[in-house]
Amino acid sequence: MEREIEVPNPNNGQPCKSVTLEDLTGKMADFAKERDWDQFHSPRNLLLALVGEVGELSKIFQWKGEVPKGLPDWKEEEKLHLGEELSDVLLYLVRLSDICGVDLGKAALRKMELNANKYPVKQCNGYNGYNTAEQDV
Repeated sequence: MEREIEVPNPNNGQPCKSVTLEDLTGKMADFAKERDWDQFHSPRNLLLALVGEVGELSKIFQWKGEVPKGLPDWKEEEKLHLGEELSDVLLYLVRLSDICGVDLGKAALRKMELNANKYPVKQCNGYNGYNTAEQDV
């Protein structure tokens, strides 16, 4: 069953509609099924592919030092490449969560709630004195 998802128009860069995690999950499942890739999409294999894509994403920033929000000094081709690598990471993560039977949206919201309890605003607002190695996203 082919799913239709509208994507951003390259002519004006404006999306026609929002894309949900459910949309991506369905599209990735269809994509893998059409290519008979389900046989290769074990949790382990997907995780290793995800790690590889995170490595490719890291290479983009490797020698840039700190960069300001919005990447104002980056060329359009660099931003396009960044978007492609971010997308690879997202798509593998979405596929991995689907194969593992985890509702990624619900899990993310739950994790945000746990983090809100772990890091109350009163203790953190404007303060960066905690060990960032122990900080959750």
